Amino acid sequence: MASIRELHQQLIEKERSAVEITQEALDRIQALEPKLHSFLCVTAEQALEQASAVDVKIAAGEEIGLLAGIPIGIKDNMCTKGVPTTCASRILENFVPPYESTATQKLADIGAVMVGKTNLDEFAMGSSTENSAYQVTANPWDLSRIPGGSSGGSAAAVSSQECVVALGSDTGGSIRQPASFCGVVGMKPTYGLVSRYGLVAYASSLDQIGPFANTVEDAAILLSAIAGYDPKDSTSLKVAIPNYAANLKPDLKPRGQLKIGIIKETFGEGLDPVVEQAVTKAVDQLQSLGAEIHIISCPRFRYGLPTYYIIAPSEASANLARYDGVKYGYRAPNADNLLSMYTRTRAAGFGTEVKRRIMIGTYALSAGYYDAYYLKAQKVRTLIKQDFEKAFQTVDVLVCPTSPTTAFKAGEKTTDPLSMYLTDLMTIPVNLAGLPSLSLPCGFDDQGLPIGLQLIGNVLREDQLFQVAYAYEQSTSWHLRKPQIVVGH
Repeated sequence: MASIRELHQQLIEKERSAVEITQEALDRIQALEPKLHSFLCVTAEQALEQASAVDVKIAAGEEIGLLAGIPIGIKDNMCTKGVPTTCASRILENFVPPYESTATQKLADIGAVMVGKTNLDEFAMGSSTENSAYQVTANPWDLSRIPGGSSGGSAAAVSSQECVVALGSDTGGSIRQPASFCGVVGMKPTYGLVSRYGLVAYASSLDQIGPFANTVEDAAILLSAIAGYDPKDSTSLKVAIPNYAANLKPDLKPRGQLKIGIIKETFGEGLDPVVEQAVTKAVDQLQSLGAEIHIISCPRFRYGLPTYYIIAPSEASANLARYDGVKYGYRAPNADNLLSMYTRTRAAGFGTEVKRRIMIGTYALSAGYYDAYYLKAQKVRTLIKQDFEKAFQTVDVLVCPTSPTTAFKAGEKTTDPLSMYLTDLMTIPVNLAGLPSLSLPCGFDDQGLPIGLQLIGNVLREDQLFQVAYAYEQSTSWHLRKPQIVVGH
């Protein structure tokens, strides 16, 4: 499928209609879904209506934006009015929101076409999209492997070109890790840049909506469309949103002006040598494009994982208390009393991983343990943030691998939660510090699986991240390789 800019050109020159482009995406979804399982819900009728409205505007000579008529996938933890929003959980199986999330409303307002809601780990808790209550999504590069998580459905849909771009959410790496595993671009913006209104909460101080795309420019276009202040979200930042795609250049000149830091704590034990080699080559490439390279230490980086797995479950235990069978969602039948209804509803409605995290969080917040766990984790979070602040006094952008390995086999880590959690080792500290970060393809292993390069920026420096990523992408051909999925076998 062509890029956003190419499709936009075809539309305004009337080479193709929005309905044709949308139908092509819907046909591809129909052909690939029996193997991929990227989508929980395909909104074909609504998508064709939205596309038709764009064609009417073009016929009337009206100007349309870059995203008008572009097929988009939406992670199924963003509320979509009149369309089921399940969070891949049984407890929200029949929930149809009466309102629209701000991010999806912004896209609808400019004529973007939602082709469906994508699969995820239940309530965005997971790193493999195996925790969905409905289906396991496959990795387009190898159907026996996972696409990453929790936004695995969105990553797989973009990678397999079932849609042009997609939205995901990132709490501890849930956009960047699947982007790495599926060979696409994925960005987690600065905390507060994109409104969380209508995003079903997992851990409120960490969650952030962001874009998936096949190219850096497409990701930049999508972020410009969804970013911006929203009075409905108390954590939303009141800042001007630049056109991130406007000034992308294919190099990093003047030479030596941009300083890139390699986080030394992300290399060594536990890192797949093939991943290390690909990331090292990518750094050499950035240097040849004009960047000045430094070795940077973030000594508390390694404490991100244990800190996250106290803070995130603690916030989840509070946020998920609302699913009690009273107000909305699933309710256990034939309960004898209120307490019985609560416990039976939550026991049947939540999956194993969600229950595990609620219990961890409740324990960490309980009397006698609050100071020892939650309060200490918040102090370490501040130290991690300070490490990043110190690093950005020396360099402009930090680099490291997105994940220690490439995509693993489905079922390989399901019985070992700790091993699963370790796949987010490189991405979690960024969420704790509220920084922007981007993953893009930087190579393939000997199995033909994509490897991701993670770029980390200072607060609100998405523009700089896109520039570095674009220069690297344009000087390599990794983004041009596409998975070959045989249809009908």
